[in-house]
Amino acid sequence: MTRIDGRAADELRPIQITTDFVKFAEGSCLIACGDTKVLCCASVEEKAPSHVAEGTGWVTAEYSMLPRANRERSKRDVSKLKLSPRSAEIQRLVGRSLRAAVDLAKLGERTITVDCDVLQGDGGTRTASVTGGFIALALACRNLVERGVLAEDPICHYVTGVSAGIVDEQPMLDLRYSEDSRAQVDLNCIMNEEGALIELQGTGEGRAFTLLEQQALVGLCAKGNKELLQMQRALLEGERA
Repeated sequence: MTRIDGRAADELRPIQITTDFVKFAEGSCLIACGDTKVLCCASVEEKAPSHVAEGTGWVTAEYSMLPRANRERSKRDVSKLKLSPRSAEIQRLVGRSLRAAVDLAKLGERTITVDCDVLQGDGGTRTASVTGGFIALALACRNLVERGVLAEDPICHYVTGVSAGIVDEQPMLDLRYSEDSRAQVDLNCIMNEEGALIELQGTGEGRAFTLLEQQALVGLCAKGNKELLQMQRALLEGERA
């Protein structure tokens, strides 16, 4: 089966990441995965929430889509006086994923909030938020070290996310909207640099899927996440050099 954009079944969309996209955030980047574009900004607050253990910090995330991120205008969450269930689910996923990247004891009693705002959505917005959100988070932590606020970098793992799905009975990596909207199975996979799973979300759209199909999709995601990790490392370690 030939994909609309000519990619192979196991091929990522073109990825472009622009760091320091926002002047005032401690860490920021604009990540583009094909036509999906997400602005990720990390902000540091010098206090921790009351629910965390004394002496440790916290990493959290917020997620939102601009009204014209999609083909039709959507209402802002603020106009509905509450966060949409979809946005709430995604920002919890992003927050959990990014906390897995940080030694919260080394972060100290402070909070880093990563805002992920979708400027344009064409599938894979939550996984792009994780991949870009990690870069913003890593830059914010580096900023704390460079300013002498922290003695050492609290980042302990790299984190990336990518989606895969089954479309017309064929497993595919990194679905764009035209594929995702007709996928029989959709799966989001968050991993660290060791290839370990942080979170796996899979849904059968109209049919159940087998363990073998799940394994095939996870294998595709592992390939994609490895390539995203290489991009993250080249970007962050290149900037450090």
